[in-house]
Amino acid sequence: MESLLKDFEVEHKNPSEEALRRWRNAVSIVKNPRRRFRHVADLVKRSVAEKKKRSIQEKIRVALYVKKAALHFIDAAAAVGLPAEHKLSDEVRQAGFEIEPDELASVTRDHDIKALRANGGVEGIARRVSVSLKDGIHESSLPNRQKIYGCNRYTEKPPKSFWMFVWEALQDLTLIILMVCAVVSVGVGIATEGWPKGMYDGLGIILSVFLVVMVTAISDYKQSLQFRDLDKEKKKISIQVIRDGRTQKVSIYDLVIGDVVQLSTGDIVPADGIYISGYSLVIDESSLSGESEPVNIDEKNPFHLSGTKVQDGSGKMLVTAVGMKTEWGKLMETLNEGGEDETPLQVKLNGVATIIGKIGLAFAVLTFLVLTARFLVEKALHKEFTHWSSYDAFTLLDYFAIAVTIIVVAVPEGLPLAVTLSLAFAMKKLMYDKALVRHLSACETMGSASCICTDKTGTLTTNHMVVDKIWICGKAKAINNNNSEDILGLEISESVLSFLLQVIFQNTGCEISKDEDGQITIFGTPTEKALLEFGLLLGGDFDAQRKEFQILKVEPFSSVRKKMSVLVAFPEGRLQASCKGGSEIVLKMCDKFVDDSGKVANLSEEQKRNISDVINGFASEALRTLCLAFKDLDDTSEESSIPDFGYTLVAIVGIKDPVRPGVKDAVRTCLEAGITVRMVTGDNINTAKAIAKECGILTEDGLAWEATDLRSKTSEEMRSIIPNIQVMARSSPVDKHTLVTNLRNMFGEVVAVTGDGTNDAPALRKADIGLAMGKSGTEV
Repeated sequence: MESLLKDFEVEHKNPSEEALRRWRNAVSIVKNPRRRFRHVADLVKRSVAEKKKRSIQEKIRVALYVKKAALHFIDAAAAVGLPAEHKLSDEVRQAGFEIEPDELASVTRDHDIKALRANGGVEGIARRVSVSLKDGIHESSLPNRQKIYGCNRYTEKPPKSFWMFVWEALQDLTLIILMVCAVVSVGVGIATEGWPKGMYDGLGIILSVFLVVMVTAISDYKQSLQFRDLDKEKKKISIQVIRDGRTQKVSIYDLVIGDVVQLSTGDIVPADGIYISGYSLVIDESSLSGESEPVNIDEKNPFHLSGTKVQDGSGKMLVTAVGMKTEWGKLMETLNEGGEDETPLQVKLNGVATIIGKIGLAFAVLTFLVLTARFLVEKALHKEFTHWSSYDAFTLLDYFAIAVTIIVVAVPEGLPLAVTLSLAFAMKKLMYDKALVRHLSACETMGSASCICTDKTGTLTTNHMVVDKIWICGKAKAINNNNSEDILGLEISESVLSFLLQVIFQNTGCEISKDEDGQITIFGTPTEKALLEFGLLLGGDFDAQRKEFQILKVEPFSSVRKKMSVLVAFPEGRLQASCKGGSEIVLKMCDKFVDDSGKVANLSEEQKRNISDVINGFASEALRTLCLAFKDLDDTSEESSIPDFGYTLVAIVGIKDPVRPGVKDAVRTCLEAGITVRMVTGDNINTAKAIAKECGILTEDGLAWEATDLRSKTSEEMRSIIPNIQVMARSSPVDKHTLVTNLRNMFGEVVAVTGDGTNDAPALRKADIGLAMGKSGTEV
């Protein structure tokens, strides 16, 4: 059987176009191509869509690069200082806006810096669309904005109606032949047997065809509704915006012109917009322009394009174009053309259906020939070969109908569709377990997984973090979260508390929003939220502290740096850098610490060893450890760089992240099923080992390695080490990618990988199955 199906072999991930064409050419027996290949990628449409996509990308590239070059040669003197003339329609003027939708959209789409300046920059554009850059739009203005400037939705194909599925079911060649047979049967029957007896056989065939068509159409229509529901779930994406002075999460489809959107690493830019403010904002525009080099977004290059990805940093932008007024909107039309790649099982079953179809066709032809031969022999024996009547014609027609019926029954046209339906059903079942499958083939490959490389935070743990222990002023202490008046449980001087709150409030990527009742909501990563909540419990005033300094530069946390650094300026002119991150990494940057009197003292090697013991002690209790440090800079320091040495250690915090309920049972189930579970985390090795033991991942004969140690090994050494590795700590995205590659290539494993951040993308893409964590994960 395998040799017969050799043309029906495709890769389960990113199959080549050659393999896709090969199996299509091998399918020879097809009764109803429109139904059989409904859930198969249309390579012709895909090719046309790819050309259209390249054309749009070329247009964008011209706008991005050629226009910039051309601006240098334009005599801008005539335009400088002159206010832009605006011809407003009555509708726009009555709505209270001062700029037309097309004019506003063209500013960002064409990267027209001259038009932006002529409109008074981002502040001028904000005035023209009646929005405060600080407080955002008013909720009450939403209907007006949607009416004038449109909604953030893209043109989609209208769903097929039930009657379209009936029409597709009627395209079956065998059913068409049977209907012709029915008509001929009625004609011959009435001529030979009269009315109404001559109608019975023909009507029986027509009724059978009607039943087959209706059952097929109803089944296919229900299936399409399932896919439509799944598609809606896939498109549920939220983004943070400022409205009525409060930060809130809204669906990207509810964005309107004038919205102030907050962007952070891993977000997809949801609409065209103009940069308001930000820190180290780097955007990947390859999805639009095709250029792989990331772009820095700042005051000099302030344009955001919908569909691009935030690679690093954070910032705010003003929405200037939504939906089909963006280039991404036009590109979205082409993205779904051609459909999704078929799964290996679908292709195999198409092969099986083809082989059975050939056998069925052979038997149908053989049956017709045998019956016809017997009929002719009988006529010859009765010496009636020269005498033919309408009854004889009716008999031959009956034999032909039998042959066609054999083909109808024997060719399993619905077999490839059945697997699609079963995979869709599996997707639906997984959705009830809060697992959204974005590709049908993943449902199929999941059953073959032999190894799972899982992240720790947010996957094995709840991702609801609280500060549980702290080392400060040379003492380690458990945090008393139940008593807000004595949370630290020890006396520390005002100056030490001031240093601690400064580092916490300066160095955070969180935003605080208050609702109408005064209730505080913190937006940010769980680790950042835990630290900020701790600072607020200590009695700190976030807003007051923030007003005391100006942030000059931010280096956001990443899986490569393992730390976050901030450079701030105080009103009196002094500069200060603060840093928080992986304890061993930040501790190496420190040469001083704050003692119990609040004074800065030198940090000896012995004290560093003692602090390392404290870190390891916290980690062995399954706590995530972070070092908090600062450095005062003199006036001669360069504002553009944040130093990596000479810091003063303020505190070490141990953050508790409890193991998720049911994880231990899930790990046991995987191990019993023969699936190896490996923890790959960026955390301290002692924290990782403690959590892995609690989950049942790390066994007595298993290995726990730091990624830095593994990097130095040769491929032969890796071959002997990797099978026994159960925990890999302090791993970067490159380490995760290397491990997945080696497991697949060296050992032929089918690897599933979990990831919750932008930097996990290479490993997720390389793995056989990528499991992106939705709630804690970024959209990229």
